[in-house]
Amino acid sequence: MGFLDKFKKQSSGLKDKATDLAASQNANIDKGIDKAADLANKATKGKYDEQIDGAADKAKDAVDDLAEGDKPTA
Repeated sequence: MGFLDKFKKQSSGLKDKATDLAASQNANIDKGIDKAADLANKATKGKYDEQIDGAADKAKDAVDDLAEGDKPTA
């Protein structure tokens, strides 16, 4: 059995664990995303502020979707 076969076998359990973690730690994950966005803005001296904020918002939406058990949107 190859690596991908083993991964496919475990993937449903991993998704359930990720969903549970996202639901229980949503606020902490959002804080981490905000902190990363702030560091990126500081490193770029605000040059890409809108793009960084947009990416942070999309990341938060994806975590919210995962926490609710929805399929994340790209």
